[in-house]
Amino acid sequence: MRLTTKGRFAVTAMIDLALREAHGPVTLAGISQRQKISLSYLEQLFGKLRRFNIVESTRGPGGGYTLARKAHEISVADIIVAVDEPLDATQCGGKGNCHSDEDEHGHCMTHDLWSNLNLKMVEYLSSVSLLNLVQQQEGRGVVIQDMRQKKIKVESAKAEKTAPALAAKKEVAPKAPLINSVFNLARQS
Repeated sequence: MRLTTKGRFAVTAMIDLALREAHGPVTLAGISQRQKISLSYLEQLFGKLRRFNIVESTRGPGGGYTLARKAHEISVADIIVAVDEPLDATQCGGKGNCHSDEDEHGHCMTHDLWSNLNLKMVEYLSSVSLLNLVQQQEGRGVVIQDMRQKKIKVESAKAEKTAPALAAKKEVAPKAPLINSVFNLARQS
C-alpha cells in the first residue's frame, strides 16, 4: 500500500493554501511555483476539492482559492478522499474476493490484516487536521511572504523614483514637432 502523488500533491497544495490564505485568495500558479507541481495537475485536483466543499474559488484579478471551511474542520482524510485517492491496502479493494470473483471464500490469508490497516489508516488521517499540518510548518519556521504586497510595494517604489525624473524631463525638453508627421505636411502646404 502506498499513497500516490495525487494524494501527496493534494495535501501539500492544501497546506500551502492554508498557510497563505490570510493574505487573500491564493493562486494555483503561486502554489505550482512554490511546490513544483504542474499547474494543470493542480487545476484538476482543485476542481475535485471544490466539488467536495474543501476550497472556494474567486474569479478575476486578485482571485484564487481559499478554504471553504476552517482549517481545523478539514482532515487529511477529507482531502485524500476528495481527490479520489484510494485508501486501501488490500489486494481485492476491500471486496473480499482476493483470489477470484467467483470464490465465496476468496479471502487471502492476510486480508484481515490489511483491512485492519485500512481502518487504522483512515482513523489516523481523519484525526490529523489541516490546521495541525499548518502549525507543524509554522513550528519549523516556514516564513510566509505575501508576494502581492511585495509586488505592490516594489511597483510604488519604482513609481516614486521615476516620477521626479519624468517631471524633470518634461520641464527641460519641450516636445519637438515630428518632421514626417501627416499634420506637419498639411501645415506646410
